[in-house]
Amino acid sequence: MGRRVVVTGMGIWSCIGTDIGEVKESLYSGRSGIGLEPERLEYGFRSTLTGIVPKPELKGLIDRHLRRGLSEEAEYAYMAGRQAFEQAGISNEYLLANEVGCIFGNDSSAKPVIEAHRIMLEKHDTELLGQSFIFQAMNSTVNMNLSTIFHLKGINFSISAACASGGHSIGLAYMFIKNGLQDVVLCGGAQETNLYGMASFDALRAFSKRMDEPAKASRPFDKDRDGLVPSGGAAALVLEDYDHAVARGADIIAEITGYGFSSNGTVAISQPSDEGCVRAMMRAMEDAGITAADIDYINAHATGTPLGDRFEAMALDRLFRGQHALISSTKGHTGHECWMAGASELIYCIIMMQNGFIAPNLNLLNRDECAENINLVTETVETQIDTALSNSFGFGGTNSAIIVKKFKQV
Repeated sequence: MGRRVVVTGMGIWSCIGTDIGEVKESLYSGRSGIGLEPERLEYGFRSTLTGIVPKPELKGLIDRHLRRGLSEEAEYAYMAGRQAFEQAGISNEYLLANEVGCIFGNDSSAKPVIEAHRIMLEKHDTELLGQSFIFQAMNSTVNMNLSTIFHLKGINFSISAACASGGHSIGLAYMFIKNGLQDVVLCGGAQETNLYGMASFDALRAFSKRMDEPAKASRPFDKDRDGLVPSGGAAALVLEDYDHAVARGADIIAEITGYGFSSNGTVAISQPSDEGCVRAMMRAMEDAGITAADIDYINAHATGTPLGDRFEAMALDRLFRGQHALISSTKGHTGHECWMAGASELIYCIIMMQNGFIAPNLNLLNRDECAENINLVTETVETQIDTALSNSFGFGGTNSAIIVKKFKQV
């Protein structure tokens, strides 16, 4: 059976709020964090739509020497991790005296690479790059910085798995703890929001061009959806062995009970698959020892792309038609938070679970026929959630599914 794995802390830095309270209000009220960044047109984008994520003010929080090594996404992750440790009641003294792991999802760090390249084109001297770019440019920028700043001594690596990165990081942290290899792990996902990191996505014509009404641009499962809206930030969770959490007197927020994963195995790198989605969800439910009838809420991956939403709807229809589970994609609020999405959306599930509501699938004005038979929520619903499923599916056919339950003493 393995050990029980519980959540004792959460933190977030996003376009709909920079703490758990703000995010809860945005989810409940249906507030979008999407806006326009006009400089994207000048740079060559087809769309200026993006999630508007505030830049953290780190002066006074981190030593100047440590700040130099932080990429944009690592700055977001530091703020989220700080909140998560605070909620978990884990102090700096505890971190110095105990072994805590760090697993984060991150699949790009474009800005420092481009900035270093510009210096080299102008100066032709690597000495002028200094020592910070290397620590900002590596895909492991988030976990290497967090492990240094927080003095983390346990497992330490990044998950690069496209838009399932955050979900897989939580799943692996869960497995490490469940199997007795770690007692506490800080895990989550981070996503840069600068225009350099998103240009290649725009080249795929994957982005919505509905720039006249930014808050209505992200339309998961809507027949008139025209693409995703890029977004980002960071989300962090403290996962912990149940007995360890009880022994140190921690407040338990929720329990992770299942992790599912799969690969589509399709011939095209960006081709979605309902079969792959189904396998990941089935594996998560089997791991949790539950069936489709036990799930109260599903946070769909649905990003607002024509193909992706269709194949996920097909998978949800196969597993949940006739069941009571209510479904929404919170990407109408946030846009697609990419590498952080699997982590942030699990936090959204837990927030809803704690506060007894389901956030609506925003901008669902004309339901696509592929989604006719799934229980999509179009307005905020006040209801009890005991068990939730969070889906994340990424390019390359990588799929993750996490089951989270309201914590109950056994």
